Amino acid sequence: MSGGGELLLDARRVAKQFGGVQALRDVSLSIRAGEIYGLIGPNGAGKTTFFNVLTGLYTPDGGDLVFAGRELQASAPHKAAAQGIARTFQNIRLFANMTALENVMVGRHVRTRAGVLGAVLRDRRTRAEEAAIRRRAEELLHYVHIADRADDLAKHLSYGDQRRLEIARALATEPKLLALDEPAAGMNATETGELRVLIEGIRRDGVTVLLIEHDVKLVMGLCDRVAVLDYGAKICEDVPAVVQKDPRVIEAYLGA
Repeated sequence: MSGGGELLLDARRVAKQFGGVQALRDVSLSIRAGEIYGLIGPNGAGKTTFFNVLTGLYTPDGGDLVFAGRELQASAPHKAAAQGIARTFQNIRLFANMTALENVMVGRHVRTRAGVLGAVLRDRRTRAEEAAIRRRAEELLHYVHIADRADDLAKHLSYGDQRRLEIARALATEPKLLALDEPAAGMNATETGELRVLIEGIRRDGVTVLLIEHDVKLVMGLCDRVAVLDYGAKICEDVPAVVQKDPRVIEAYLGA
């Protein structure tokens, strides 16, 4: 573990309601550049709702999100990606009938300059950019250790490799913050260990990581700081050693 740097994400009193259900209740948390930050809590605590607000799937009903020193203007996922926030999903969302390489290339297009005209005319600059996109996609498949599956359809990859592919596609957007929604779900112990090494490498290479995960052992061994949500409210935020001993956290997970 290592400490973070300057403030990257400052979420202030974020609220979200669905009908009569208060999914987020004035949630405030701060993530520093260079951290691996964990967000945990029981089912229904509001973790994924917070992710969806952060990444433009939901519009918050209250509060402010400041990212990299600016108010976050993320009314849609592609706008969040353009501002430097990428995510994976609890339920894997890949383009099943595209190859692994093509999936990553799709993620890379958020950083391209060629417009519709360039795509139609196929001028030299557009061709060069497409070649660069392909090279970067190949590099990212190598980075997540599935380069040998580049030409396989996403639907034919193993579950663990699909998880890795989704991370590669998210990294293709060149995020400042990578938000991972339960990346270890369904993984065996070996796959989880390999995932931990990958996430540590991502942070080492300069990307801040926000992690939702039910594997508490993984979170406590990997994250610099952890926030705990329960019934849409933050009940604790601290280093793992403190969070594990907090009576409110113990009660939320184990019951009074």
